[in-house]
Amino acid sequence: MANYKSELMKTLTERGFLYQCTDEDALDALAAKESVVGYIGFDCTAPSLHVGSLVQIMMLRILQKSGGRPIVLIGGGTTKIGDPSDKDKSRPILTPEKIGENKNGIQQVFSKFLDFDGPNGAIMADNADWLDKLGYIEFLRDIGKHFTINKMIQLESVKRRIEREQPMTFLEFNYTLLQSYDYLELNRRHGCRLQLGGSDQWGNILGGADLTRRIDSKEVYGFTTPLITTASGGKMGKTAEGAVWLNADDRFGKEFVRSPYEYWQFWRNTEDADVGKFLKLFTDLPLGEIEALEALEGADINKAKIRLANEATKLLHGASAAKSAEETAMKTFIGGGTAEGLPTFETSLDELDSLLAVDASLLCELCASKGEARRHIKAGALKINDKPVSDPMTSFASEDINDDGVIKLSVGKKRHALLKPV
Repeated sequence: MANYKSELMKTLTERGFLYQCTDEDALDALAAKESVVGYIGFDCTAPSLHVGSLVQIMMLRILQKSGGRPIVLIGGGTTKIGDPSDKDKSRPILTPEKIGENKNGIQQVFSKFLDFDGPNGAIMADNADWLDKLGYIEFLRDIGKHFTINKMIQLESVKRRIEREQPMTFLEFNYTLLQSYDYLELNRRHGCRLQLGGSDQWGNILGGADLTRRIDSKEVYGFTTPLITTASGGKMGKTAEGAVWLNADDRFGKEFVRSPYEYWQFWRNTEDADVGKFLKLFTDLPLGEIEALEALEGADINKAKIRLANEATKLLHGASAAKSAEETAMKTFIGGGTAEGLPTFETSLDELDSLLAVDASLLCELCASKGEARRHIKAGALKINDKPVSDPMTSFASEDINDDGVIKLSVGKKRHALLKPV
């Protein structure tokens, strides 16, 4: 590992964030002598970000903790086109109203990780502020002339579509120009000299750095992370139940929410081989402490997983929510009883005796279909109050309601919910 002088480069590399950098030595020298302003863009494609975006958010956090100033760039303008990077087909076109709603949903998470006050307080910007005002002819004349078709078709996002004979619209083809213009604009407005992102953004980042150099003769830098996958090859932030969203507020739709307990449980279920890597990427724990946790073997690795779950949940939802989630898990898995904090779903008390366990598993979002529920019943994995259901036609009775006024449903050892008759 290189002998870096700046805290920024030392931290990013030691914790496993570095994949590509336009000029490591120059960026290191810059960060060692002054506060670096850097940004990452987040398009408004959903009303919540998910764990797949967390590595980018943590990089902004490290930038700020190292003395730099982070810019959160909300893609109110670029979302109208859709980033073709790492995509095999075009994104659906969203209405301005939907983009605005999504923007409101994703903005709330950043205050959990970044400080927006003080001399290096984070900046929240929206590229619609400048992209919406661009004139088409002027943009082509002033910006488009710096991009060649020859180079653009070599971008991975474009090349993949062409090789697979999948259509790529001229609208999407312009995305690189707009993102490159963002970098130029942020450099002019805020002195931004660093763009961070995932490895799929490398071509777009190079385009912005080159454009800023060509037009304003400013030297700026790019830094990307590797694609973060699980040890088994899965995509980070994806589970059998879907994406692990960062919002706990359901005002933008329940399908884009994960409760603090569900979030904690996601990290607790980390594969053994990923614990050390995830502690470095997604927590603030010192590296020495992480090394000690990585050294745990056998059943003791669960202590490291619990620490990971607590630290990650504390960053997003606060220390109280992390503690509550751990207590809920202990009661649920060790005590064998129900506990506050589990996802709770309501049903009519009058209809309880006609509600089948199969249907309840769908209602409580433990299964995606009746077929899946039946398979779990056949395997003895679907349980009511910790007792396996043996018959798909099993229904509920008032005797199933415990002293807390709920019924506990489970699939396997790790997925639980409460059914509350009202």
